Amino acid sequence: MSALKHHMFLGFLMALFLVAPAHAGEAEDLRDYVDENTQRLVDKLNKERGLYEKDPEAFYESMDQALTDFVDFRRIAARVMGRYARQTTPEQRDEFVVAFKRSLFDSYAQALVDAEDFAIEVKEAIINPQNDDRASVQMEVISASGNRYPVTYSMYKTGDGRWLMENVIVEGVNIGLAFRDRFSQEMEENRGQIQVVIDGWSDAAKSLDLEHKVDKS
Repeated sequence: MSALKHHMFLGFLMALFLVAPAHAGEAEDLRDYVDENTQRLVDKLNKERGLYEKDPEAFYESMDQALTDFVDFRRIAARVMGRYARQTTPEQRDEFVVAFKRSLFDSYAQALVDAEDFAIEVKEAIINPQNDDRASVQMEVISASGNRYPVTYSMYKTGDGRWLMENVIVEGVNIGLAFRDRFSQEMEENRGQIQVVIDGWSDAAKSLDLEHKVDKS
């Protein structure tokens, strides 16, 4: 099993439960809230494993419905496009959000099927002292063999008090930045033809060697 794909996939699924109570502004409250709901994540993963094996399309639909309101895919996708987002039409931006989400599900769903036993240990939540609408949650994914993989979730608070995920860092590798670098590379290789890059994003995402980046970090 690809450990990186497994832990990245867990990262995005963790956002299912990162919707803090309206007044949970302190770091300890946020940390306790995330920790309390970790076992709900594990239970969901176990249930969805069977769905993926039986009907992958149903699995994708389930994940899309569950995550859309909790992971800010549009925000993440815009950051992946970076400065090139200004060159797109609204329709192209919508199209890339769909392509980006599907590339994540396609790339990491198999990790759910192949997953070994694991535990998630929440270390701490840190509210940004300069901006209390920003926070990070530091965790470790512990494999059955005892290996520990540090994972950090970058989060921001919406106007209605919900915490949403906007990035993931796995063993020091900024996943959002890695995707943005790949998008920029695709734009250069395709001479700025952004529709070509959007249409080919699935293959581009699959060819992104994040495991090598993590191994070298």
